[in-house]
Amino acid sequence: MKNTAMRRRPAPTTLGLFGALLVTGTLYAQQDAPFDGDSAAELAKKTQNPIASMVSVPLQYNVDYGLGPADAMRQTLNVQPVIPFLLNDEWNLITRTIIPLIDAEAPLPLGENKSGVGDVLQSFFFSPKQACRGWIVGAGPALLYPTATDDAIGTEKWGAGPTFVALKQANGWTYGVLANHLWSYAGNTDREDVNATFLQPFLSKTLKTYTTFGVNTESTYAWEDDQWTVPLNATVSQLLKIIGQPISVQLGYRYYAEAPPGGPAWGLRGAVTLLFPN
Repeated sequence: MKNTAMRRRPAPTTLGLFGALLVTGTLYAQQDAPFDGDSAAELAKKTQNPIASMVSVPLQYNVDYGLGPADAMRQTLNVQPVIPFLLNDEWNLITRTIIPLIDAEAPLPLGENKSGVGDVLQSFFFSPKQACRGWIVGAGPALLYPTATDDAIGTEKWGAGPTFVALKQANGWTYGVLANHLWSYAGNTDREDVNATFLQPFLSKTLKTYTTFGVNTESTYAWEDDQWTVPLNATVSQLLKIIGQPISVQLGYRYYAEAPPGGPAWGLRGAVTLLFPN
């Protein structure tokens, strides 16, 4: 069995790097340096919109603690490119893809650690260019691909279902909800079917320094098991430039209000998002 103490060192080291970038960004923002293309204020606003018409590449690092009797740790790096496509004068198509890279300690003593690529989730949002009575909306299909390199970190199922997002932005505030539901339709018949609802209500406030404080939940209800998983996230993010590249840096804390037996108790988050405004 691998040394658990050694395995836990990457988490604070990585989050420490994100923290240094966050402090640097705050100092930079106070200079009020101009951004090319979109203004800094508009760019900060777009970072809070999951279907903004802007190419972005979030790299989201999550570490969860307290899994199983072994009090194990799970690390996940989500590579989440967002790519918009202009359909016509009235509609955009926004694609959001989540590619998880997972390193999980065994939740049972003397168990085997697992690492590799998890299942990929890809969402397609058809979104009108003009807000609907002040609401930015988008809807379309979500697809689950059984891309996991180890069956312990994947479902071995093909899945599909609807997804939608609705949000409003005013006076620095952003609030709304993103949701999807997935049903499996093919794959390994020996594995449990996928029948899950995902709900992500969110609320954030962006200050004049382009610093954003946010809260959300990323709740999943597994209908086959009659089980909720409800992590509550509190985050702070900062817009800045590094060598001319606009990025957003985020730090966060997560508490699991509800989790399956043996599930995580709490976790941390750090994220860097590369922004490519028009």
